[in-house]
Amino acid sequence: MRLVLYNIRYGVGAGLSTHLPVPGAGYVLGNNANLERLIEFLQSVEPDIVGLIEVDTGSIRTRNRNQAERIAEALGHNSSYETKYGSNSINQLLPILRKQGNAFLAAPTIHNERFHYFDTGIKRLIIELELEDMAIFLVHLSLKYRHRHLQLRHLYDLIERCPKPVMVVGDFNTFWGQNEIYLFQKATGLASANVKALPSYPARAPRKELDFILYQEGIVIEHFEVPDIQLSDHLPLICDFHVAAANGADHT
Repeated sequence: MRLVLYNIRYGVGAGLSTHLPVPGAGYVLGNNANLERLIEFLQSVEPDIVGLIEVDTGSIRTRNRNQAERIAEALGHNSSYETKYGSNSINQLLPILRKQGNAFLAAPTIHNERFHYFDTGIKRLIIELELEDMAIFLVHLSLKYRHRHLQLRHLYDLIERCPKPVMVVGDFNTFWGQNEIYLFQKATGLASANVKALPSYPARAPRKELDFILYQEGIVIEHFEVPDIQLSDHLPLICDFHVAAANGADHT
């Protein structure tokens, strides 16, 4: 099974184009041509599951088009998405911001999602995708160090209650890299598929490991890469894996 994790920055692209004609203009004007290039990339790698961070679910920036649904349609996938802010957040009332979310896209044979929310931080959404023999949690953690660690505690509780092997994927905003989540990994038994700690941010000259694919025992990683794709301020992560059944058989 192939998983792609990608913070797509609402499809606005990377570099100078996001700041024309004035700084930050791309975040309002959008960039549909770049979104189509993102789709072409995703089609080329043929993923079974896509975890999207920073997806626009239909604001004026995208002319009211839902990026999650547009990408899913092109891939022949189902989509599960929600705004990344809590239901009581003021961001739910603001134009553009209220349409900023995260999404899982998955092949039609994969469907059973739940939405959870952290009780601290601005970005609170957790999407859980349950497969037959494992579960995947998609997160976008807070920019604030203290909030991130409270969110990791909440995430630990969700993982402990899950009876199946777990993957946790997303943008962790760990500006000190994997050292910042060392104790969380030890407590949950999660290992990183990125054994070389390859950086994914910023895309044009990667220096920081912000994006993670973490997995528990019972999940076998076959391949991992961080391709050099300049369509966002983050690089995508690609991971091939299968689940080892208790009887010794494997499921792909």
